[in-house]
Amino acid sequence: MNNKIELKSINDLLELNFYIPSYQRGYRWNKQQVKDLLEDIQEFIDKKKEEFIDKKKEEFYCIQPLVVRRSIPDPKINDFKTGLDQIRNTVSEKKLVEETEKLIFNTIQWEIIDGQQRLTTIYILLRILGDEKKYSIEYQTRQDSKSFLENIDKTKKEENIDYFHIAEAKNEIESWFKNYDDQKKSKFLQTLLYDVKFIWYESVDEDPIKVFTRLNIGKISLTNAELIKALFLNKSNFGGSYQRVRLQQNEIALEWDQIEYTLQSDEFWLFLHKANYDKPTRIDFIFDIICEKNILKLTDEERKNLGSDDYRTFRYFYKWFKLQENLNIADCWKEVKIIFQTIQEWYNDIKLYHYIGFLIEQGTTISFILDKWNHLTSIDQFISEYLYAEIKIKIEKCSDLDRLYEDNARAQCRPILLLHNIQTVINQNQKLIEKDKYKLPVFYKFPFHLFKREDWDVEHIDSHTENALDNEKVQKEWLKSCLVAGVSKEIEDEIRSFINSKINENQNNFDSLRLAIVSTENKNKIEESEKDKVWNFTLLDSSTNRSYGNAIFPAKRRVILGKDQGKKITVDEYFEIMESESASAFIPPCTKNIFLKYYNPLTNNLREWDKTDAEAYLKNIKDTLQRFLN
Repeated sequence: MNNKIELKSINDLLELNFYIPSYQRGYRWNKQQVKDLLEDIQEFIDKKKEEFIDKKKEEFYCIQPLVVRRSIPDPKINDFKTGLDQIRNTVSEKKLVEETEKLIFNTIQWEIIDGQQRLTTIYILLRILGDEKKYSIEYQTRQDSKSFLENIDKTKKEENIDYFHIAEAKNEIESWFKNYDDQKKSKFLQTLLYDVKFIWYESVDEDPIKVFTRLNIGKISLTNAELIKALFLNKSNFGGSYQRVRLQQNEIALEWDQIEYTLQSDEFWLFLHKANYDKPTRIDFIFDIICEKNILKLTDEERKNLGSDDYRTFRYFYKWFKLQENLNIADCWKEVKIIFQTIQEWYNDIKLYHYIGFLIEQGTTISFILDKWNHLTSIDQFISEYLYAEIKIKIEKCSDLDRLYEDNARAQCRPILLLHNIQTVINQNQKLIEKDKYKLPVFYKFPFHLFKREDWDVEHIDSHTENALDNEKVQKEWLKSCLVAGVSKEIEDEIRSFINSKINENQNNFDSLRLAIVSTENKNKIEESEKDKVWNFTLLDSSTNRSYGNAIFPAKRRVILGKDQGKKITVDEYFEIMESESASAFIPPCTKNIFLKYYNPLTNNLREWDKTDAEAYLKNIKDTLQRFLN
């Protein structure tokens, strides 16, 4: 079942039975918190006097959510059965449903997960204002507190901490009303009963302790979306028969859940957003866009008091609902669906998905892209006239691929390296689709969701500080890579002899062996002064980067290929390849291509990344990104 959320007046709560579970502390509000609540309600009353109120629309003061969970205690079950028998013979189906729902609410107990402090304060307030009807509050582990709350004896307030705070709250409320006459008290009571409303949130099939922890310890409050849903599904917003109202409510609720379900997929969500979003609902961002862009067209005067806190969006929608003379809920909901369906269209198109995903990764907002989308007439026009131009701006600072990056090279190169990966994926998909057997609209996406979960580095392919091969471990690693690449039988025997030696007693032995393998110094070696160019940079997640540091190219290659497979690959003393399970990481396609020597198919040199490899890599970047480069 889905959690239920609606707005309930204090009057709706009268005669209900609440209890405070053992995992909660007792009543702890201080005098200032009590005073703040009273002042807020009085301010609402004063405002109603000053402003013209449309009597056709409901005006109310909304207080923080009351999060509850239903529980039918054993003694109440018989009461429920008796009450149900009394209304079974009702002729009207609608009346039967309404009376049964009312009976359920009045029979069961409601476990308070969040909102105890306000609920208790309002209970004390009702007693002082003389209202005869009151809800009940019981305590799972402090049963005497119920009796004390019903008959507050200030002489006992020092007996325990609950009594103390309850008595102090009563003192503050009595002091507040000491100058009120009966008429003013009556006005306050009527406002409290009918115009003060809790956001009633019924938790269904959730662990109440986990919900309590989220709301109180984790400080993750109910989201704007959860609150706005109460506005959308309020039955007073719908006209027609009871059955028609229920049908319209169910239609919106179903579409709402389908949107939220889609957004809960990280593959979809992280195409548009950062990875650190911590709200339990994700449809909020659509409502935020509507509020930010004022799609519902509130006037500046109507928007000026919305505030800037976390609930600004909720207040925006509440204001819109309140101001409509002939409320058409479908028009408002249509705007939500338009934004969602637009984003779905982006997600399902090869170019839109990748180019928009790139721009968002570079800081362009969804709202800005939506503005451009709504002003252009076709997808092709949107891509050619907006996306291409915007991407050129984003990579402008790194579009000269032949220059040396002397300052902050890694950060400057990052956009061009990411775009190279993205355009490579687009090109591969285009080629597949052009073939007859790949004409289905299915394509491989660059996984933004994996990319955004990692802390990404721009790393040198050939280490900026050359590894001197001056210790035994690195020397043996280098020689093993030579074996894999292929050497003569005589050299192979010398390599095996050197690797099997316990201690490298003579550096000259390695130097002479290395010279015999390379024959002469590699003339294609990348010079130190050339290492801070694009041709020597690639994207790596930080954990992989840290794992190999200043390693030689063959060691880096083995780490990369292992990470891609979720394995740790080593070569043992018998020159056998050993594989073991290890943490995997997403390896961008171009990074993988680099260590596969993909860009230089004629090479047989797996020992190092040399200039011929770098030039082939640079040529591929230029060819792949030619549309975006000057």
